[in-house]
Amino acid sequence: MTATTKSNQDRVFIFDTTLRDGEQCPGATMTFEEKIRVAELLDTMGVDIIEAGYPFASDGDFEAVREIARRANNAVICGLSRAAHKDIDRCAEAVRVAKRGRIHTFLSTSPVHMKYKLQMEAAQVYEMVISSVTRARNHIDDVEWSAEDATRTDFDFLCRCVEAAIKAGATTINLPDTVGYAVPEEYYDMFKRIRSIVPNSDKAIFSVHCHNDLGMAVANSIAGVNGGARQIECTINGIGERAGNAALEEVVMAMRVRNDKVPYWNNIESTSLTHASKVVSAATSFPVQYNKAIVGRNAFAHESGIHQDGMIKNASTYEIMLPETVGISATSLVMGKHSGRAGLIHKLEELGYKLSKNQIDDVFVRFKSLADRKKEIYDEDIEALVDQEMTSSHDHIRLVSLSVIAGTRGPQRATMKLDIEGTAKLAEEEGNGPVDAVFNCIKSLVPHEAKLELYQVHAVTAGTDAQAEVSVRLSQDGRSVTSRASDPDTLVASAQAYLSALNKIVKKKQRDMPSVAAG
Repeated sequence: MTATTKSNQDRVFIFDTTLRDGEQCPGATMTFEEKIRVAELLDTMGVDIIEAGYPFASDGDFEAVREIARRANNAVICGLSRAAHKDIDRCAEAVRVAKRGRIHTFLSTSPVHMKYKLQMEAAQVYEMVISSVTRARNHIDDVEWSAEDATRTDFDFLCRCVEAAIKAGATTINLPDTVGYAVPEEYYDMFKRIRSIVPNSDKAIFSVHCHNDLGMAVANSIAGVNGGARQIECTINGIGERAGNAALEEVVMAMRVRNDKVPYWNNIESTSLTHASKVVSAATSFPVQYNKAIVGRNAFAHESGIHQDGMIKNASTYEIMLPETVGISATSLVMGKHSGRAGLIHKLEELGYKLSKNQIDDVFVRFKSLADRKKEIYDEDIEALVDQEMTSSHDHIRLVSLSVIAGTRGPQRATMKLDIEGTAKLAEEEGNGPVDAVFNCIKSLVPHEAKLELYQVHAVTAGTDAQAEVSVRLSQDGRSVTSRASDPDTLVASAQAYLSALNKIVKKKQRDMPSVAAG
């Protein structure tokens, strides 16, 4: 939707309740400083209403709501309150310092809640709706009333309560799917019918608040907007009670990407979404699932060879939005066992390598072998593969196989097969440790006078499945050569590094022979 076609009737207000409903999620409690930081981020990224907390819950929550209210520059700062007058008064005190404040009071209206939770009759609930909204309105002009468990409430009774709340002064009416029970069709129908039946419904903005118990929070939120609601209550990363709330980043991008079917607009700066996700994740210590829509680590990552090939040719083949629009710098072509030749070539070009077709073929074989053993392939892994290919091409001596017996019961023993200029040779040797046994095998198969001057191991990347990079320096006849090799198996890398250095010595001897004869 372009700026010229935006209309107020299509405007959807984003009400963020990360600091209230999100913090109620078990284990997601934030410190005072963390709440302030999150609130400041929400205020700058275009959230219309920030529900900063529940002031009556504790002195700490009261102070956090009041400080957020004092600092906010753009957003309406809202506090939640039960229908009790003392709760409402405390809430009013907390938000009073805001440039624009709101009291959000609620009361259960479903039969199961009225019977077991409130232990009140419908008539008593109805009177309390009027009393609580009136009390809040005496404090502030901006009052929101919620019918808790609206989707399981008798429809006629719900209409009566909504009409009474608006008449008492509520400017926003929230009809939440408190337990995530609704499906989109009935949630749409509820808003459509109430707005057509309740006579004063045009005097209030209707709001959706959906929980994700059946995985339909975002779908229900959009359905409610299609039914006439113009405020969506949501949280960053979808955190919240039980299975969570509708995720702010998902409803925002649904409007942006599918504006043809979701023809509404909001004021959120979408490039802040990924940053907001990380800030909230850090503050709550709640990790974001890798395949989470919009902000998950894999949301713009591709490993499949078919997908990578399509992405290289044109990003729109597999991505419906640009990663930059949600604050991600670029698409990630993740290298792994599902990656194809095109993806590897693209990655090699990114890393600055220009290899011949034969070299690419060899690196690809090694890459596939490594990917079968290692969950994630990093750039450093690929660089190590290329370095290994560069140094091992045209080697006279190649490692065919290696097995090692090691542990607390010695002696350690290695069995090795080498290809020496096309001839396979096998040896089995003991050693003072597995590395010594491996090197003794090499000496047995390729007798030489070279001395080991350096043996060094370090991990190429992080993790227990990281490749080991081994450096070996051999010296012979006053000359030293150094070689490196990488493999997830440290002993295999050790053998390859030693053999690579030995190959260099052999090649040097061959290069020197003509010059000696000529002399």
